[in-house]
This record gives sequence, C-alpha cells and structure tokens, in this order.
Amino acid sequence: MLVLSSPSGAGKTTISRELLRLEGNLMMSVSTTTRPMRPGETEGVDYNFADEVTFQKLVDDGGMLEHAQVFDNFYGTPRAPVEDALAKGADVLFDIDWQGTQQLAADKATGDDLVSVFILPPSTEELESRLHRRAQDSDEVVRQRMSKAADEMSHYQEYTYIIVNEVIDQSVERVRAILAAERAKRTRQVGLHDFVQNLRGAE
Repeated sequence: MLVLSSPSGAGKTTISRELLRLEGNLMMSVSTTTRPMRPGETEGVDYNFADEVTFQKLVDDGGMLEHAQVFDNFYGTPRAPVEDALAKGADVLFDIDWQGTQQLAADKATGDDLVSVFILPPSTEELESRLHRRAQDSDEVVRQRMSKAADEMSHYQEYTYIIVNEVIDQSVERVRAILAAERAKRTRQVGLHDFVQNLRGAE
C-alpha cells in the first residue's frame, strides 16, 4: 500500500498518474467523495461520486478503510476493492491526506503493509502559483487551500519518505526508487523461503 500525500497543488496527482503509466502491478485506489465532479473528471476513474447519505452509510457499515472531511466535503477509501487487489498480489496506490494516512497506519489489517510518502512544494510561492495555474478553483478557494497547506505540511514527520517536488520527472523517479526498494524487502517477497530452500538443496 503506497500512500502519496501533499498539500493541494504540490503535484501528487500528476506523480500518481505517471507511476500508474510506468509501473506494472500497480493499481490506483479510487476514493469516494461527496464533492461535485470537476471538468474532465470521470466517475469511477478519478473518484466515485456520492451524496452524503450514501457516503455515511458506507462509513457506518465498515466499508471504508479511511475517511475524512476536507473543507465542506467528505473523502474516503472503499475497503473491498483494496483488499481484493492486495489478495491478488497487486500494489495499491493511494492519493490521500494525512488524516487518511493516520487511519491506515492505525489499522491492524493494513498498518504493516503501509509505505508513506509526503510530497512538498519547493516554496509557498510556487504552491500558490500552481493552484492559480490549475484554474479549477476561485480565488477564495485558493486562499482556503493555502491556509490549509501550512497545517498539512506540519504532518510531514508522520511519513517515512519526503520528496520536494521541484521537477515532476525527478520526483516520479524518486517514488519509483522507493517502490522498488519496498518491493525488494524480505517480508514482501512471496515464496522467498521456498525459493531459498530449493537453492540450498541444489548445492
């Protein structure tokens, strides 16, 4: 379970898309949200869009691995698709905030398999510029996101890896290096014991 978190506009969505394009055996966890669909987004690809009643029922029924309120909207990760993917041996990529990451880390069923990466912008000025260039939010929403960014960035110490996203291509390669190293860990290599026993038997 590979988690990427960052303040809005710092680049985690762009990095996520590149990882999915370049990496085999990696699937995206599609979050459910109550916020309205933005131009260019696709249901079931970018998000699962739901009203608050439907969202709350999922939470109440234990159908969310994690969930949080961000501004006036709710976001959460449906449990079933993630558990199905992990059971089949796939790696799952999460684009969630620090609140969701804390919940995944605290979950006994998922905490040991969590790899967390926090993406920082190169500067506050660049972060604000990226939000304006995105042209998806009003000036007031940009101000809200900038205000929230300071709080979000204060949680960087809760993450295992930190990347300052100055150049997207370099940041993508750094995350790929993290993914490769984590996949190579002894505890994540399925069938390793039998493989080594066969090697020893061949001596």
